[in-house]
Amino acid sequence: MKIEEVQSTAKKQRVSTHTHIKGLGLEEDGTAKGLGSGFVGQEAAREACGIVVDMIKAKKMAGRALLLAGAPGTGKTALALGISSELGAKVPFCPMVGSEVFSNEVKKTEVLMENFRRSIGLRIKENKEVYEGEVTDMTPEETQGVNEDGSYGKQVSHVVLGLRTAKGTKQLKLDPSIYEGLVKEKVSPGDVIYIEANSGAVRRTGRCDRFATEFDLEAEEYVPLPKGDVHKKKEIVQDVTLHDLDSANARPQGGQDLMSMMGQMMKPKKTEVTDKLRQEINKVVNKYIDQGIAELVPGVLFIDEVHMLDIECFTFLNRALESSLAPIVVFATNRGICNIRGTDMSAPHGVPVDLLDRLVIVRTLPYTPEEMTAILRLRAQVEGLQIEESALVKLSVLGESTSLRHAVQLLNPAAVMAKTNGRDSITEGDVAEVAEVFHDAKHSARILVEQAGKYLS
Repeated sequence: MKIEEVQSTAKKQRVSTHTHIKGLGLEEDGTAKGLGSGFVGQEAAREACGIVVDMIKAKKMAGRALLLAGAPGTGKTALALGISSELGAKVPFCPMVGSEVFSNEVKKTEVLMENFRRSIGLRIKENKEVYEGEVTDMTPEETQGVNEDGSYGKQVSHVVLGLRTAKGTKQLKLDPSIYEGLVKEKVSPGDVIYIEANSGAVRRTGRCDRFATEFDLEAEEYVPLPKGDVHKKKEIVQDVTLHDLDSANARPQGGQDLMSMMGQMMKPKKTEVTDKLRQEINKVVNKYIDQGIAELVPGVLFIDEVHMLDIECFTFLNRALESSLAPIVVFATNRGICNIRGTDMSAPHGVPVDLLDRLVIVRTLPYTPEEMTAILRLRAQVEGLQIEESALVKLSVLGESTSLRHAVQLLNPAAVMAKTNGRDSITEGDVAEVAEVFHDAKHSARILVEQAGKYLS
């Protein structure tokens, strides 16, 4: 198995709870997302998640799990996303919903194990001999000859590549197979690349930063001009997950002939990875870690609606959490005392008591009217809507009697109503009008009870 072929300390002093975790405490539907100073409510839950983030960074959270429990619409998913954001882009974050395990293609435990492996990263550091620099010239030289398909015509005999660094330039004459790698990486003059001397693998790092003002709007990533010589030894860092390694070894690429391609197409979309293969991969991973070549990066597995899992899944999770290769698992549920799926036993949150003993539980509480007003104001800013203060108060009162999500959903209909009435700003009357037109779940249920005879049952 060649891992290189697969590409893919707590803070010294805690800062204020409102700035420690970016984005925590926001509404689950994205309210105030991206606003730097709009954190509303859930102070205790955000503080608890801040401590969890510090524990994860200090590597003192292994083998433990977190349960976010609270009523619908209180920000459980937003807290999990905030934990992921605070840990950084390099830490794997794998979200899933409890109902995903009920697949017809693979076993429930296989789905869980696959997501466990997606949540564990491996950072591989290797010193490689490379040619690195900014591409100044890329000229493929063609000759007449017989192609692979037997036809006669032009084919690339070699490619002349010019690379430039801060120290100098170098002209390289490269094999045609490397030209294919250049084309695959969409390399053009002005790009910064490196080519591994041993394997000939081409990696595009980005566009040279001297082209940063080339366009007014550019989605390109700019990188500085490499220093030193074009030919050098460089530490290459690759981030992969254990699932990437499993997939690469479970489904090796076949030949390019027609039968091999047909065989690849006829295979099922999902294939189960055997425990034996995973154990072999774990041995190689542990060997790389012991040699200092690789570093394990435990990520976060977020399982929403955990009460949807059944007793078999919970038993599997009990064992998986004890594994030496286990991510930080974050559960979320909005259920109270209910039956454990697949049994007649009742348990808090629909989770067996033996698994609950392993969990650190964080509660999310309903929002107060003042917090609802602040959230709705931020949501209106995000949506680009103008709304009067009296209308915000009216919406927060509606949210308290119904739900915050229903109040948020009334913002856009109220804006349409205001525009229909010839106004740019939403007024209290617009909110009252759309509240009569659109019913919430509680109001609809009350009508069903009062008019039960008019409906089929």
